[in-house]
This record gives sequence, structure tokens and C-alpha cells, in this order.
Amino acid sequence: MKQVFVFVRKEFYHVFRDRKTLLLLFGLPVMQIVLFGFALSNEIKKADIAICDYAHDATSQKIVQALNAGTVFQTREVLFSHREIESTLRRSDEKLVIVIPAGFSDDLYHQHKAQIGIIADAEDPNLANALIAYAARIIADVQSRVIPPSSLPMQIIPEIRMIYNPELKGATNFVPGVMALVLLLVCVLMTSVSIVREKETGTMEVLLVSPLHPVLFIVAKAIPYFLLSLLNLTVILVLSVFLLDMPVNGSILLLYAESALLIITALALGLVFSNITSSQQTAMLISLLGMLLPTVIFSGFMFPVENMPVPLQVLSNIFPSKWYYIIVKGIMIKGLGFAELWKETMILTGMAMLFLIISFKSFNIRMA
Repeated sequence: MKQVFVFVRKEFYHVFRDRKTLLLLFGLPVMQIVLFGFALSNEIKKADIAICDYAHDATSQKIVQALNAGTVFQTREVLFSHREIESTLRRSDEKLVIVIPAGFSDDLYHQHKAQIGIIADAEDPNLANALIAYAARIIADVQSRVIPPSSLPMQIIPEIRMIYNPELKGATNFVPGVMALVLLLVCVLMTSVSIVREKETGTMEVLLVSPLHPVLFIVAKAIPYFLLSLLNLTVILVLSVFLLDMPVNGSILLLYAESALLIITALALGLVFSNITSSQQTAMLISLLGMLLPTVIFSGFMFPVENMPVPLQVLSNIFPSKWYYIIVKGIMIKGLGFAELWKETMILTGMAMLFLIISFKSFNIRMA
């Protein structure tokens, strides 16, 4: 029995001396609790909305105040005409517009009913339905408070309108996310093992003594996966359009150009992983952990980024999938052009250039 305790003590020594094992034992559970506890939430907090109030009376002001009083909504923009509604939902982050018509209080107290418009951006149907339900509940609460119980029956009737996805198809939300996930995983995973495979098979020495420049060697490694990824993108788009009725309201050339930019970013990141690792298993593990969870959690197609704590919202900005997801939804659903998507495009371009520079600098032309 004493010998068993000796081996147990020895194993404890090994565990506490190995920082990687300690990180796996204690760091991974903490990270999962933080991510799953704060990031994976469908609760809506401080959703940006716009108000178009033609009435400007006491009742309409109570409705606006009630919408902003809770933790669900915050008014980001005040509109002065219904002509601004579609352009606002098209170019900005507002997901809901509340339209209060002129003579709202007069209709309510004299005709005993009044209409109020709720216009939602339905590119994410689940979020749109949730926002409409919250808004309708708040309006009903205002109605119960402002109308005396003894008075004649009065009713505020919400008139609901969905734009960009009036049929509430789920494909408009998950197809762009799946595109980002597939392209990132395939590109990063395939390229991450390419250089490591040469090291493990012993052919790296032969390649290094060839007259080909190291930069051209890295480019040659990436080109096949770039072309195959474009083919993969074509297959995804064909299936999405013809099987899932996914619209492509914007420029298909712009969509391919933006996708090519993401593919270059992912290939460069995969080459970075390939250069800094010494085995294919390690490269694959880093690629899967580094791309799968962040893309699912931080891109926004499963869990709204706006609902996460501020530190996680800031963290989401370093992942290419978030920006590509915004770009694809803008092009395919809203028909946006480069003029509206230039910021996200520049961010992806900067990421691609950074990863390419790191991959070139980290490529070792001498075998250890």
C-alpha cells in the first residue's frame, strides 16, 4: 500500500509541474463556465430600436418611456418620417421601429381604439419574434395603466410588419453562419496540417533546398486550398438557393470577392498554425478549438453578440467569422453593396494581411 501512495505522490508532482496539464484541468472548466454562462444566452438586453412618433402626445410619450425604462430596449434613433424606416433598418443596427401615428390619443379616447406600428428586421426570425413579443407586452402594460378600469373598453392594436424576411425562414439566419463555419474550418484545418505533414514525412528538407523562395513555397501550399474552397462555396450557394430558397438580393460578384477575402484570411491563419506546430494532431487540435467554438459562439448566428457582456462583445471582434457573417447577411438578404460594407471589408483585409505577415515571418527555412 505504501508503494501505491508513492506512485500517487509522484503523479501529483508530474501534474503540478506540467503547466499545460494544469491549464487543461483548471483553465478549461473556468473558460467553459464563463462562455456558456454569459455568452450562450437568448435573453435580449438593450436591443437598439428607432422611434417614429407622429403624435407627440402624453400617451405616446408614456409608451416611449416604457420601452426605454426596462432592460430590453434602448432608443438609438428618432425618425421624423416613415420614409426613413427602411433605410434605417437597412444600414444600421436597429432591429425594430415603433411607429406612433398622428392623433394617437384622440383615436384612443374618442374611437376607443388606436393603432401602433411595429416594424421588425426579420433577417433573424427568432430575434424578430422575440422583440415584437416584448414590445407588444410593454404596450399592453401601458394600455392597462393609462386607461382607467371603469372607462369604456379601449384598445391599442399593434400592426406588425416584417421586412427582409416576411416569411420568417430560418435559412436566412443559419446559412450565412454555416458558410462562415465551413469555410473557416476547411481552410484552416487543411492548411494547418500541410507544412506539418512535410515535416513529419521528411520531405521538408528536400523542399527547403529547392530554388523556390520560401514565400512562394507558402503561396504554393495555399493556392490549391483557395481554389477548392471557392468550389466549396459554389456548392454551398447552389444548395442554399435551390434547396433552401435562400435569396441573393445583392451582387454575386461582391459575395464571391468577400468570400475570397475570408478564405485568404483563413488560409493565412492555417499557415500560422502549421508553422508553429510540430505534429499534425497538434495542428488539427488547435484549428478545431480555435475556429469551431469561436465561430459558433461569437459570430452571432446562434447567439446574439449584443446580449453578451461587454468584454465578450469586444473579444468577438478579433474573430473573422463575425465580420464575414455580417457581410454575407447584408449582401444576400438586404442587398447591400460595398459602400455599406466597407468597414467590415477593411477589417477582414487587415486580418488577412496580419496573418499573412505572421505566417511568412514564422516560417523556418532551417530544420532544427
